[in-house]
Amino acid sequence: MRFPALMFLAVLATVVPAAGQDACSWSRDVRLINGKIHTLDPQDRVVSEVTIQEGRFAYIGPLGNRKVNPCTKVIDLHGRVVVPGLIDNHNHFVLFSQRPGYDVMVETATSIPQAMAMLQERARTVPAGAWVTAIGDWTPRLFAENRMPTLAELDQAVPDHPVFFATFGPAITNSLGRKFFESKGITVNPATGALEGPAASAALSLLHKMQTLEDRIRSAESAQAYVLRYGLTTSADMGVFAAPDSPDLQDSFTFPSIASANPWTVYDQILALDHQHKLDERVRLFMISMDQTMALPILTQRLLNVFPDFGDDMLRVSGIGEFATPWFVNWAGGQHPDNYETALQLVAKHGWTYQQHTLSLSEVQFTAQNYEKVNGVTPVAGLHWSIAHVPAIDPPTLQSMKAIGVGMALHGWRYLQGNQGTPAGQPAGPPYRTILESGIHVGAGSDAGDISLLDPWYEIYYMVTGKDCTGALINAGEQVTREQALRMYTADNGWFFHEENDLGSIETGKLGDLAVLSDDYFDRKGVSDEGIKQLRSVLTVVGGRIVYSDLH
Repeated sequence: MRFPALMFLAVLATVVPAAGQDACSWSRDVRLINGKIHTLDPQDRVVSEVTIQEGRFAYIGPLGNRKVNPCTKVIDLHGRVVVPGLIDNHNHFVLFSQRPGYDVMVETATSIPQAMAMLQERARTVPAGAWVTAIGDWTPRLFAENRMPTLAELDQAVPDHPVFFATFGPAITNSLGRKFFESKGITVNPATGALEGPAASAALSLLHKMQTLEDRIRSAESAQAYVLRYGLTTSADMGVFAAPDSPDLQDSFTFPSIASANPWTVYDQILALDHQHKLDERVRLFMISMDQTMALPILTQRLLNVFPDFGDDMLRVSGIGEFATPWFVNWAGGQHPDNYETALQLVAKHGWTYQQHTLSLSEVQFTAQNYEKVNGVTPVAGLHWSIAHVPAIDPPTLQSMKAIGVGMALHGWRYLQGNQGTPAGQPAGPPYRTILESGIHVGAGSDAGDISLLDPWYEIYYMVTGKDCTGALINAGEQVTREQALRMYTADNGWFFHEENDLGSIETGKLGDLAVLSDDYFDRKGVSDEGIKQLRSVLTVVGGRIVYSDLH
């Protein structure tokens, strides 16, 4: 058949870049040379170079006589340390990605003046009249003053923009913010700028309602840029509580807080970035359901109308969690969710991965007992079920979960929260070392997005030292080595969403995700334990694409 000239020209136009464009802009081929590349493969090899082709690791070690695409980017590392892209097996990145206004992450601040300076710097770059916000991922304990900032301090730092400074509970605003909220009927303490209880929730809900989709996309772009600068390339997102004013909730439990949103629209900005091919961090979605009756209407509709593990390499629906039913009951008094086993049996029947939040030994034990019941009907080992947070666990429960193939997803939220509620003389948890030494599958994450820190190096610091944000040793005896902590944040985490063969280590055929570190994490003399908190990525690569660079 004759090939029409017009068709030939049309095809040519799709492959030849326009004048002035980078002829290799399409390439996902990268070769890193002269580095200390920690593969975290089963042999724990350290190599000097690695080559990524078409977004996946192709050659580990010297290239030799192999030929590569002429569009391959060659980067001389000059001896820098490289690790696989970090994976957070449980956070709330989607919640973080839709924060209203121009958000400031104050999680690395150690005093109120430092936090105020961060707000002031942010305010210099935002449009006139725009909100400057700092929502979640901090507590007053983070600051040397051990208190919230005041209205006067916010006014001094940001006099020309309204400010909303909120934690999991109360919030503070400045004079411009107070004027706005009071005009909307929201009560603000005139002396302190405090919004408490329903007022704080109402204020945040109002700010969310003011957002356009474009606002949320901008927020999501800022959120992914933030995590990529630390080398965090994959987030397993565990959803949001349903805000009380959300539609179509049927019998679902609702909760007003900074951890809440409309569950049907909260993903819009992430979907938009994915559709526009601008999603630079991998996101794995776990869907919360909190039906209050045995009918389980919302969970049932999820399971019947969504395919498990459906999506692409950047965005995928990976599981149900971190709740399948309402969970906030009087555990100390022996209460528990009556429809829990029914919900879990349904999740297993439909072949979904599941992860369950726990904040006490009784919650861990109750979860484990129900996992065993489900396993008697539908084996869960192949589904990669896990228990999250795990502040404490007893040996029989740990061994019973190991026997049926359940994993443990451990999170360092105690770094911010301290050891409140922990029995005197006991470690605050999680019991990292105990669980790791048991041989059960274990990985790490943050639970960040509202109550913990997204910066993975702070989480790793807590795992290694057992010290909280005040410097107090609260998890004595449960520390792990630097090598163990990093492996739990990389190679061990793909398992939690069925991607252990694609993510977590630098091995031939796996997705080409890596981070070039600012300093040598493995050098205990060059990087002290306290120095771990200062680590960041100077070059982050996701699927062969350079998504963050500060490499000089």
